[in-house]
Formats: sequence, structure tokens, C-alpha cells
Amino acid sequence: MPFSKLKSQLALQGNVVPLLVLVLLIVTGEKLWERFLPKYLEDLGASVLVIGSLGFLQNMLNAWWALQGGRWSDKLGDRRAFQLFSLLAVGGYLVAILIPHWAAVFAGMVFFSAWGAVSLPGSLSLIIKSVGKGKAAMGISMHSVIRRIPMAVGPLLGALLIGAFGMVGGIRAAFGVSAVLCLAGLFLLKNFSGKSETYEQLPFLTIWQRMDGRLKNLLFSDILIRFCEQIPYVFVVLWCINRVGVSAGQFGVLTAVEMTVAALIYIPVASFSDRMERKPFVAATFIFFTLFPVLLFYSETWPMLLLAFVVRGLKEFGEPTRKAMIVELSIEGAQARTVGAYYFIRDFTTAFAAFLGGWLWLQNPGLNLWTAAAFGAVGTVAFLFLGKGTEVED
Repeated sequence: MPFSKLKSQLALQGNVVPLLVLVLLIVTGEKLWERFLPKYLEDLGASVLVIGSLGFLQNMLNAWWALQGGRWSDKLGDRRAFQLFSLLAVGGYLVAILIPHWAAVFAGMVFFSAWGAVSLPGSLSLIIKSVGKGKAAMGISMHSVIRRIPMAVGPLLGALLIGAFGMVGGIRAAFGVSAVLCLAGLFLLKNFSGKSETYEQLPFLTIWQRMDGRLKNLLFSDILIRFCEQIPYVFVVLWCINRVGVSAGQFGVLTAVEMTVAALIYIPVASFSDRMERKPFVAATFIFFTLFPVLLFYSETWPMLLLAFVVRGLKEFGEPTRKAMIVELSIEGAQARTVGAYYFIRDFTTAFAAFLGGWLWLQNPGLNLWTAAAFGAVGTVAFLFLGKGTEVED
């Protein structure tokens, strides 16, 4: 197959390629420490409720920055918005490095969570502008594949840093690497061709009023599914290390298995998703979300943990398709802001799942997992009955 045809088939057009390189750099830094952060906070003296509030803070920040990211991506253009939020991330990492206290991590997170939040509405909007709706799922799948490479490798490298410097020293070193990679991304952005377009002032309420009804139905089910994910999210590493007894290195392997499974299914699924009805793909991913906490509950051995994390990887089956639906149903000329509004509502609502998860974990870790599965089941059924797909363009 000619290289030009392969690029077109994989939706590697326009600004997509430099975007993917940028994502590879930044996400690699984030994934060095992200999965170990609850254990790091525990070692710094944080209580279970403080660790549970980590999930709340992450979701609240993601909600806020998604809204701001969508606004500034539409207003400043993709390149300048990415530059702004990369600088904020560097500042946040410096705070977490210089002050080895759990409160400093929370303060730094206000800033280094900004890049990930702005990159989502900005990236999805940029992809749809570069490749069109007919290749939306494939373009978003390539974005997801690139993100999953550091998601698989990052925890393994993070575990090496922890092995060399201990939990506290290793995570601080990981924060340093993250800051350096953000700075490297700033140099890459000099050649980025993103630019601002005509900007129409749209208040948040107006965006909600003009939002497609199909997108609102998807949002309702998505909120329930994210409760399923977020209730146990920060405690998964504690279940694996403290309860089952795996090492930090073994947990890194589990994460690598999860991300490898996700990466392997993205492109084949996207090739069908761009030609078929979207709904079955999204419904399948909601089912996998629901199954994970159930399997984790029964994972008292290494083989069962491997199976649980394979299923956790399979939950990405329809994620690019879901994101393609969000962009396709967004307001024309305000795609980034519509995506930002969607994630603001979803993440603001599900932020409270972290507190619920912390309380449930204190009562009984098993209750935490089964409550998560119940939310997932309700969200899946709601989407099957209320959710609708989109018309796919040839």
C-alpha cells in the first residue's frame, strides 16, 4: 500500500501528526507517576479520606479546565492554547517537586492537570477539522493509540524510578521528568500550524440549550458509567498492592497489559465504527466498564488480576467511537467549547463519586466495588434504552 494512502486510511493528515507527537511527550510524563499517586500520598501521611478526595479534586479540576480549555482553544487557536497550558503544567510540577507534602501535590495538581484537560476538547476539535467526520473515529483512535503507548510504558518506568529512589523520591523524580517533557513540547509547538478562527461569544447556558438531544442522552449514561469508574479508581492500586500483595513493578505490568489490550483494539474497531452505527460500540464499552469492579473483587491471585486488567483494557473498545459521537454532535464553529461543556458537566458531577468511594472503602472495600458495578449496570441499561447513535457519513 502506498504511504500516502496509508496515511489517509489512518487519518494522519494536517495537524494530526504533530498533535500525536505532542501527546506522546506529555502523556509519557504524566503516566510515570499517575497510577502510583494514591500510594505516594499514603507514604506522605495522607489519610484514606484525603486519598479519596484525590479523585474528587482530579474530576473537579478536569471539569473546570475542560470548560476553560474548550473556550481558549476556540478563542486563541490550538497552538497558543497548548502553549499556555503547557506552561501552567510546568509550574504545577515545580510546586510538587519542591514541597514533599501531600498538600503540595494537591496544589500543584491545580496546574499540571490543566494540560490534560485542555488537550481533550482542543485535540478532538483539531482532529475533526483535519480529517472530517467521515474519518472521525479513526483519527480519534490514532490519538487514543498514541496516548496508550505511554500509558503502558510509563508505569513500568515509574516503577523503576520507585525501585531506585523509593516511593517518595521516585515520584518526585517522575514529576521532574514530566516538567522536562512539557518544556520539550513547547519547542515542538513552534512549528504547529493551528490558528484561531472566527470566534462567537457563547455563554455556557446557550451552549447547553443548543446542544443536540442525542448528545444529552449520551451524557446522562456517561455520567453513570463514570461513577462506576471513579468510585474505586484511586483504590485500585491499594487493592492490588495492599490486599493481593503485588509489588509496584507487578502493578506496572498490570497497567501495561491493560493499555496494550486497549491499543490493539482501537484501529480495527475504528475501521468498522466509521462505516457503521455508533451505538453498539459505545454500549459494548459500557458493559466492560461494569464488569471490571466485579472481576477485581474476585481477584485474589495474579492470574485473576491479569484477567481483570484485560477487561479493563477492553473498556476502551468503544471510547474513540463515543468521542467521535461527541464531536459530530457538537455545535458547528464551537466544537471545542461544546466538548468542553460536555466534559465539564460530566466531570463536575462525577467528582463526588470519589468521596462516595472513600466512604464506601472505609466501610468495606468489597462494598466499594459492588456499588461501582451497580452504577455501571444502570448506566448501560439507560444507554441501551435512551441512547442513540449518529448518522455515519460515507
